[in-house]
Amino acid sequence: MKVARWGNSLAVRLPREVAEELSLKEGDEIELRPAGEHSFEVVRDRRREEAMERIRALSRPLPPGFRFDREELYDTARGGFRFENEEE
Repeated sequence: MKVARWGNSLAVRLPREVAEELSLKEGDEIELRPAGEHSFEVVRDRRREEAMERIRALSRPLPPGFRFDREELYDTARGGFRFENEEE
């Protein structure tokens, strides 16, 4: 592997075999940890995935017949206030 400059940082390119072994794809987050005096280990950072799973677990189904009305939401948010040039 070769270390290269990427802006003000240094970057390491992972060989395809390593990426495949870790099931990594572009955009995944990883963590590099020292694993000895001249070595490191690559660990997949799953905190974002785990956070999304916790958020999904909180979601509840919408009631039957629910319809999202953006205008109603805007009216509620601004307390029914309308500008002079707005139509009813």
